[in-house]
Amino acid sequence: MILDVLRIFFRRIKVLFRVIIRYGGDDKDICEQIISDCYNQKKKYFMVSKYNFSEFYARDFGWCAQALLNLGYRKEIINTLDYVLGVFQQHGRIEQSVSPRGIAFTFPMNKYSPDALAFIIRALRLSRAKELINKYKRFLNQEIRKYYELVVDNETGLVKKDKSFSSMKDYSIRKSSCYDNVMTGMLANDLKKIKDLANPFKKHDYKKLLIKNFWTGKYFLDDLSNIRAITGDANVLPFWSGLITDKKIRRKAFDSIRKEGLDKPFPLKYTVKRLKEQKMISIEFIAGNYERDVVWAHMGMMFIEMVGMIDKKLARKYLNQYKQQILKHKNFLEVYDKNGKPFQTLLYYADGGMLWCANYLYLRKKLL
Repeated sequence: MILDVLRIFFRRIKVLFRVIIRYGGDDKDICEQIISDCYNQKKKYFMVSKYNFSEFYARDFGWCAQALLNLGYRKEIINTLDYVLGVFQQHGRIEQSVSPRGIAFTFPMNKYSPDALAFIIRALRLSRAKELINKYKRFLNQEIRKYYELVVDNETGLVKKDKSFSSMKDYSIRKSSCYDNVMTGMLANDLKKIKDLANPFKKHDYKKLLIKNFWTGKYFLDDLSNIRAITGDANVLPFWSGLITDKKIRRKAFDSIRKEGLDKPFPLKYTVKRLKEQKMISIEFIAGNYERDVVWAHMGMMFIEMVGMIDKKLARKYLNQYKQQILKHKNFLEVYDKNGKPFQTLLYYADGGMLWCANYLYLRKKLL
């Protein structure tokens, strides 16, 4: 972890001296080059990026898996799954990440990350990796049962309220977050479709649980605390995961996102402003508003994909905003500040060369 922090810090120093890669070509060329750079040819796996996050992250990989498959990268996906499952099996459990040195870990340390297993299972299902499922079946079943025991309240089916987990907003401390419950529901549904693996979740209906406990009539709550903030992840992931398919609910949630201004200057922000009630881990001060009122490209792609199902004209507008950013920076950046400029603090500069650009390429084929 210390070496990884130093690697990110030294990249910040390089950026001060304008040492940042600018790819050649149009938006399509740029993104194709980035995907190529994100594939570690030596160890045969997809990294999140070539720079700050030159490592495997289960959630980021899962966010891109469908797009990568549609773009023709099934072989690379299978290689990635085989590599990381081998690392995790040797480690004894599934973690969120595998470092460039092949070490499994989760950030924050000593926290369980529910979406790690959820996205590994999703990628296995989407890629129809039956051989890998059989190869790692015993280990996967062990991890599925561990997930249920650590994360789920057996009586309610919901994520436990008295535990904090590593998740999409990994600096945030939440109480049975909507995101973690969505991941649990997504995992349950994927296990139903795979059939060959254990499924202790099957007695719970996560669609009903999510609507009953999180839906306000206009938007999904961020977690089960008393905070009534409208947040990006809680109002995109229920739909993007496939858990909630009701078009009326989707329209209401997206109307709330737009009224709140989470899609400004382009999509999508976690929150429209810094919330005092929102609890964060102690080291958040180093990264400033990194997981608050800034624009995240990964969530932007998910939101645009979902908007495209109900309003293609608006989805094209959003995607063209990203096209302009790609052409301007000659790169696909990780995160922008609330004004649409590359996010930076004294110690951090937005990562570039993100694997998430696969989602942009996929949407480009569908919308532009």
